[in-house]
Amino acid sequence: MFLDYFALGVIVFVVVFIFYGIIVIHDIPYEIAKKRNHPQQDALHVAGWVSLFTLHALWPFLWIWATLYREDRGWGFTKVVERELALEDEVKQLKQQLSELSQRLAVVENTDKHLSTATVSTDAANTGVSAEVGETTLAATKPSQATQATQVSEAKPTSDKDA
Repeated sequence: MFLDYFALGVIVFVVVFIFYGIIVIHDIPYEIAKKRNHPQQDALHVAGWVSLFTLHALWPFLWIWATLYREDRGWGFTKVVERELALEDEVKQLKQQLSELSQRLAVVENTDKHLSTATVSTDAANTGVSAEVGETTLAATKPSQATQATQVSEAKPTSDKDA
């Protein structure tokens, strides 16, 4: 009969020990949050009790939630925010530089157009050859070709009597 009571005592001790162990284990995320001065430690504590009724399905997420926050660095995203701000500043600088370069390119293109139009007009006036200026192409003959054409035309007889 002594062994029956002893076995019953061991079973009760094991059940109480397991029950207490489960409660202590579910409370680990709350203890971590309390130690780290987590701003949502009460929510973690309540979620831990809810996790008891869901057979600790939420418990790994509570552990992660509790360990993400540290009092000395907060959530750990301050460096990310600083980096994002630095990148935003860099993007602003690049946009400004791009607009300045676009303006300079437009000025250079306008200057080139005016110079090429003036050059073609000057060449045409000097050689007596007509030149057409299109949007993308310039049709003009070289001065050396123009002089050769005039020399050939002078060498040919102009009347049928000479032939």
